[in-house]
Amino acid sequence: MSPIVPRDLDVDFAQVPRHWMANNPTATAIANGVNLLFPHGERFFVRSVKHFLGEIDDPELRAAIKGFFGQEGHHAREHDRVNATLRAQGFEIDRFLDRYKQISAWLEAHNPAKLNLAITAAMEHFTAILAEGAFAHNTLDQAAPEMRALLAWHAAEEIEHKAVAFDVLQTVDPSYLLRIVGLGYATILLSGFWLWGAVSLLRQERRAGFLSWRQLRDGPRREPVVRRVFLRGIRQYLARDFHPSHNANDQLASGWLAARGMSLPASEAA
Repeated sequence: MSPIVPRDLDVDFAQVPRHWMANNPTATAIANGVNLLFPHGERFFVRSVKHFLGEIDDPELRAAIKGFFGQEGHHAREHDRVNATLRAQGFEIDRFLDRYKQISAWLEAHNPAKLNLAITAAMEHFTAILAEGAFAHNTLDQAAPEMRALLAWHAAEEIEHKAVAFDVLQTVDPSYLLRIVGLGYATILLSGFWLWGAVSLLRQERRAGFLSWRQLRDGPRREPVVRRVFLRGIRQYLARDFHPSHNANDQLASGWLAARGMSLPASEAA
C-alpha cells in the first residue's frame, strides 16, 4: 500500500466566477450540488472509520487510516471555503445544508456503527469513480482555474485513499450482506442529496439556469454521470470478490496532474 499523505492547497476562491463550469449555470449547479455535500460528508467518513480504529492491528492499514483522516479533513476545510464563496455570490445554501445535516446526523445516530462504516466504504467507491471520470473524460478542462485546481487535487487524493474504508470494513466485518446494505444506503443518499442540492441551486438561477440546459445537452457527448458512477459502481461493488484496487486508476490521476504541470507538494504528516 502506497503512503497516503495529506497535501495542502493554496487557492483563492474569491476569484471563482458564478458559472465556473463551462460558463453554464446548469453544469455549474450540477457540479456544485455534489460539492455542497463534501464538508459534512467527509467528516462523517472520518468518524465512521475512527470508531473502529482500536480494532485495527495492521500497522500498514493504521498508517493508511491516519493519512485518510488528514486528506479528508483537508477536503472538508477547502469545500467549506467554496461554500462561503457560494454565499458571497448570493446563493442561499444554508436551508439545504441544515436539512442535509439534520437528516444525515439522525441516520448516523440511529444506524449501527458497522452500517455507517459500510455506507462510507460504498461512498468512497462512488467518489473514486467520480474522480476517475474527471481525469478520463477531461471534464475539469472546462472549469475555472481555481475550481479545476481544487477538484483535481481532491480527485487525486480520493483515488489515492480509495481502499482505506473498504479495508477497515473487511477487517471489522467482511459480511457481504453488510457491504451490500451499505451500498444501498450510499446510492440513495448520494443520488438524493446531490439532486436536491443541484435543484436548489438551479432554481436560484431562474430562467437563465433552465435555458442553459439546452446548451449543456447540445455540448460534447460524455458518458452520463448516472451510468458512469452509479450503474458502473453498483455493478462492480456487487461482485463478491470486489476490491477498490481492481480499478487501476492511480496512474491516471498522477498522469493527468503531471501533464498539466500541477504541482501538489506533500505537507508533513501530523
